[in-house]
Amino acid sequence: MRQTVSEWLWWERLWLPANVSWSDLEDSEGRVYAKASHLRAALPCALCLLLIRYLFERYLATPLANLWEIRDSIRLTAEPNPILENYFCSHTRAPSQVDVRSLCKKTSWSERRVEVWFKRRRNQERPGLRKRFNEASWRCVFYFFAFVCGLLALHDKPWLYNLKEVWAGFPKQSMLPSQYFYYLLEMGFYLSLLLSLTSDVKRKDFKEQVIHHIATLTLLSFSWISNYIRVGTLVMAAHDSADILLEGAKVFNYAKWHRTANAIFVVFTVLFMLTRLVIFPFWLIHCTWVYPLEEFAPFFGYYFFNGMLLVLQILHLYWAVLISRMAYKCIFSKLEGDDRSDEEEDDSDSPKEKTHKLSHTNGSGARGRANGH
Repeated sequence: MRQTVSEWLWWERLWLPANVSWSDLEDSEGRVYAKASHLRAALPCALCLLLIRYLFERYLATPLANLWEIRDSIRLTAEPNPILENYFCSHTRAPSQVDVRSLCKKTSWSERRVEVWFKRRRNQERPGLRKRFNEASWRCVFYFFAFVCGLLALHDKPWLYNLKEVWAGFPKQSMLPSQYFYYLLEMGFYLSLLLSLTSDVKRKDFKEQVIHHIATLTLLSFSWISNYIRVGTLVMAAHDSADILLEGAKVFNYAKWHRTANAIFVVFTVLFMLTRLVIFPFWLIHCTWVYPLEEFAPFFGYYFFNGMLLVLQILHLYWAVLISRMAYKCIFSKLEGDDRSDEEEDDSDSPKEKTHKLSHTNGSGARGRANGH
């Protein structure tokens, strides 16, 4: 059974054009081809990136947050209540008005008191501002480093300037060391994001992020095994270019440099629309959809690869709506936070308590500055 499954999994018609076999892609005459076994290095790379991220956030991002006086807001703790805690964990974090009335009868509390309890309990689950700052700083630095690596790997390649060169001699295209390390870096990063999803800041588009990471890893793996490496490097470089500015805008926004953040975000919006809604569909997908037919007949891998690219394009359209909404705020008001984030709620029980909370926050900041923090 194992042999049968293996034969079906590696059936040449799934991965390769007609009249091409795996034996044609064996290393010979100085040519080295991409192999599925190379992908095993992605997991150690992901674990190394997680370690580097931990060290970066602790010894670089955190001191920078202290320098810019980025602090978490003071949160009021929800008072102990086993009934509400059980309902929060097993049913819903945001009960309806009918549920609130039912809980009032069980706890003998007023509706206002139950609503405030749920607000405070939800706030306890939300990541603080410093965690968001550290995460955005790490991603900004990584995307910058990855984009530079992409430029070094592509700047002297003819297929960067003439997309028809992507398919010249396909699939018998030798793997270059620069392509191997670029792929390994990107796959390790997206795998590390999947491994850290439960601990990272959870945003409103959490499900879309999971789909994006899985689609990206699937696309990279398939393109590697099928030797779609040239177009794969172009897709990665196009994505990284805009992500640098997005994370950079978040960093400055968390530091309350709102004008700088808004300016960077507007530039990011323009670059995102250019790379994801123009270059990606009309250059890169056109390159993978039209040009291959001049070289070989369609096969399963051709349809699968283009299908995964279309999944990414659908996600791009979804994010374009969110980004356009945020860009509107940047231009006509001001950007404070991330529309994808689960924002903290006002959990004050009364105007007096709200005033006390505000003075407590300001007093903590004043004491911090007085102590040289």
